[in-house]
Amino acid sequence: MKKICIVTGTRAEYGLLYWLMKEIEADKEFQLQLIVTGMHLSSEFGLTYKEIEKEFKIDKKIEMLISSDTSIGISKSMGLAQISFAEVYEELKPDIVVVLGDRYEIFSATSAAMIAKIPIAHLHGGETTEGAFDESIRHSITKMSHLHFTATDEYKNRVIQLGEHPSRVFNVGGMGIENIKRLKLLTRDEFEKSIEFKLNKKNILVTFHPVTLENSTAQEQFQQLLDAIDELEDTNIIFTKANSDTDGRIINQMIDEYVTKNFHKSVGFNSLGQLKYLSALQYVDAMVGNSSSGLLEAPSFKIGTINIGDRQKGRIKADSVIDCSANKTDIEKAFERLYSKEFQDILQNVENPYGDRCASKKIIEVLKNVDLKNILKKSFYNIKF
Repeated sequence: MKKICIVTGTRAEYGLLYWLMKEIEADKEFQLQLIVTGMHLSSEFGLTYKEIEKEFKIDKKIEMLISSDTSIGISKSMGLAQISFAEVYEELKPDIVVVLGDRYEIFSATSAAMIAKIPIAHLHGGETTEGAFDESIRHSITKMSHLHFTATDEYKNRVIQLGEHPSRVFNVGGMGIENIKRLKLLTRDEFEKSIEFKLNKKNILVTFHPVTLENSTAQEQFQQLLDAIDELEDTNIIFTKANSDTDGRIINQMIDEYVTKNFHKSVGFNSLGQLKYLSALQYVDAMVGNSSSGLLEAPSFKIGTINIGDRQKGRIKADSVIDCSANKTDIEKAFERLYSKEFQDILQNVENPYGDRCASKKIIEVLKNVDLKNILKKSFYNIKF
């Protein structure tokens, strides 16, 4: 059996990998190995590894988060992670490591695998996020990887532009759309009971992450959003907290303070988990903030996305996405557009540009047929102009 090692460090990434892990686990040709790290093991971020253990056997847990979200703390966490991954790979001896996205802990996991001469498959490469250093990490992971599974043809072409051979790059579509198709989402009543919070006439879901490459700070940008939200009438707010990126704790503290003062109309969570998060998208008017879920998953529910700042700049976007700057006035204008009849009519015909909901099965077919023994050496693929 091929030993397929999956690495996950965040709640969102785990949700995207869930069905692929289920497919691997059920296939007689594969042995699933699971390494859990990062935010999953932190009480501050909800100890989400406990949710994973309800579904899968965790082979190894890698503690790597230092109690600091400064740039120095993040770099030290990356170094600690790389040391630990090197030791774990030596013990597990996987045939291939599968990673997703652009997180710094995934960079460490990939670097250690490359040095250990373990083939690497990378999901959701080729995407651009100009407002965060995640973009540089994502492209670096692409160059260390040997198989590539992208979400659109444009992203596939970008991976090839980075010098990866077309025979190793596969457009399988977005992983998040598969979750929407295969999960049995909660009814409105079930959802309200699960979060112990009643929805209002209008509702929004807010997910705002640190802005690592923008001029204004995360605190300044998030305060502008909170000030704009305060002007909304008959609207309840569901907050999900920020990742363990630089200054993420500042955002989370601001959420706690806002919810304490506005408990009658707002509620905050370290992690909703995939089921409750996607269920929430059924009943809110918009996903507000700068999370990739506003671009990747929200369009499937025919709701609006108010995408703030440049964190997601460069990503393919559906017509349901309203871009605005991190300025109170601009955010208020975005809310006005959201609730306009013109925009609501547009939402009725929105299509998600991220695939056909069958990503996991397509990945499985490639993993079955690929020759892992002769995949480590790569030639730079030159595009002829």
